[in-house]
Amino acid sequence: MIKICPSLMCADFTKLKDEILELERAGADMFHLDIMDGNFVPNFALGIEDVKAVSKIASIPYDIHLMIEEPERYVEKFSKYGCKIMYVHLETCKHISRTLLKIKERNVKAGLALNPGTPISFAEEVLSDVEYILIMAVNPGFAGQSFIESTVDKVSRLKDLIDKKGYDIKIAVDGCINEVTVKKLYNVGAEYFIAGTAGLFNKNGSYSENINRLKNIL
Repeated sequence: MIKICPSLMCADFTKLKDEILELERAGADMFHLDIMDGNFVPNFALGIEDVKAVSKIASIPYDIHLMIEEPERYVEKFSKYGCKIMYVHLETCKHISRTLLKIKERNVKAGLALNPGTPISFAEEVLSDVEYILIMAVNPGFAGQSFIESTVDKVSRLKDLIDKKGYDIKIAVDGCINEVTVKKLYNVGAEYFIAGTAGLFNKNGSYSENINRLKNIL
């Protein structure tokens, strides 16, 4: 089943409560919060106070995507407010297994994020430690980028690897999620889609219309 996860960095934070409530009524499955430090990615976005605010308003689950250096230093702080999943980047962790274990110890689902240029083989040794894998279909840091077409093959190969190993790991994709890319990615094994400016936060329709379009594209 297609799961739509609005990226709240694309929402209007001057009316955050209204945005969250409208997205929930529109059928959003989970919110996605990007935390950026201006170091690992060339941009700043969201922080602990933003996570705290969302936790007080949202009635559906939310995940946290730590696009920051040495994320293990902040796992405890960001996990305080009830997130369902916490994604950390393989590229930022000196000891990825230790970081994933630290997330699980906080009763949060462990998620592994992979940049476009990071081979899925790098994740093979820690598949037993993760419950979600987030494949970046754009280089992280900014909304509005073009979809990297090789992502479809990457998701397909990851799904084959997961099935071969016998793990129950959900695949999510972030970057240029729209009707075209959702269909391609879902057909090869992705289930969770981080929706931003390409398919949700745009002027092509209401949140309800856009989410319904994405969920019923097959």
